[in-house]
Amino acid sequence: MATTFQSSAATVGGNPVNKNYTPALTVLTTLFFMWGFITCLNDILIPHLKAVFSLNYTQVMLIQFSFFTAYAVVSLPSGMLIEKIGYKNGIVIGLITAGIGCLGFYPAAGYQSYPIFLIALFVLASGITLLQVAANPYVAILGKPKTASSRLNLTQAFNSLGTTIAPYFGALLILSMAVKTTEELKFMAPDDITAYKLAEASAVQVPYLGLAFALFIIAAFFAIIKLPKVTAGASTEGVIDLNNNDHQHPSAWHYKHLVLGAIGIFVYVGGEVSIGSFLVNYFGEPTIAGLKEADAGKLVSFYWGGAMIGRFIGSAVQRKIKPGKVLAFNAVVAGLLVIVSMSTSGPVAMWSILSVGLFNSIMFPTIFTLAIDGLGKHTGQASGILCTAIVGGALLPVLQGYFADNIGIQMAFFIPVLCYVYIAYYGVKGSVPKLVTA
Repeated sequence: MATTFQSSAATVGGNPVNKNYTPALTVLTTLFFMWGFITCLNDILIPHLKAVFSLNYTQVMLIQFSFFTAYAVVSLPSGMLIEKIGYKNGIVIGLITAGIGCLGFYPAAGYQSYPIFLIALFVLASGITLLQVAANPYVAILGKPKTASSRLNLTQAFNSLGTTIAPYFGALLILSMAVKTTEELKFMAPDDITAYKLAEASAVQVPYLGLAFALFIIAAFFAIIKLPKVTAGASTEGVIDLNNNDHQHPSAWHYKHLVLGAIGIFVYVGGEVSIGSFLVNYFGEPTIAGLKEADAGKLVSFYWGGAMIGRFIGSAVQRKIKPGKVLAFNAVVAGLLVIVSMSTSGPVAMWSILSVGLFNSIMFPTIFTLAIDGLGKHTGQASGILCTAIVGGALLPVLQGYFADNIGIQMAFFIPVLCYVYIAYYGVKGSVPKLVTA
């Protein structure tokens, strides 16, 4: 028998206003945790595959390119799919697709093929993209409009719980075995080389087979429960109803704060992923910490752990202070911390870059909710646009990788600084709901 979350309630904009959505929101947090955990494992894959395949920084950043390119390719079709099949079915399909992508790591590791790894990452990310397109606006809609940003920050905090745990376990399972150099392999017997490669493959295969199993179990659970049916027709409280002009502006692209918000998502994800992707190698630099990969990988948990703590704090703060102001403040502090890391060395450089995570915390959910503010029936399309903008995580790390190869890994962090400058602007001015004027 299916589990049902339901109650009767009056509606505003097609959605109940006094309905108890807590059970549904509780269930949805599992999704945020899972895709946070999986996405953050890329930070551990990067140093592992860099050593295994002898890649430079530009080449190894194809991991993030393949993963986040899925958002550009899949987001808009996902938005259209969800409009036809609903949030719940979209979530189930997304979980199954992500599970299939995880299974792809088994042959990729078995054949020691970097291209197969990249294909598996794309499939995995396609499933997560569908989850994000469905779950983010769903959480924003489930409850009072004026607390949408606070609510999404709270659920995103559990996303950050996943990103906090993932580097530690990834370092234990994937980076615990020291990767041998080409010169070391020359002096090994053939049987020893075979055994070494099998152990190396297993380090990646086992964790991702476990993730595939977990994703399929969660998909089965979502398939049998009943979630509240809501519509995206309600405008946010305190905002002029921009949808009075729907007959003149039939597309979400006509809303300036959405378009600027999409750019904000692009640079935020690009900046955050760029920092996280380089941390293990950055901490291995003699002038920073000189750490081994396994030890550096565990420290990455502090970066993502800061984001988790910040989201819990931000969820409470944004009930008292306007989200745009909080966003601008965090962006300014994050940018300054990156500059400190670029300008120093040793523990100061290491801990200042790790502290950025605390101030990254509220950025994605805050930009997201500010961008869909007042879009009413265009909310579904807007969600697809915003999730497409996550492709910043594909492009900016590769760009930073290019600069890391040419001017050094430390100076290459100027890329995230520029991202935070734009985010500060969006929080202060760009997020004000406006229609694009002809």
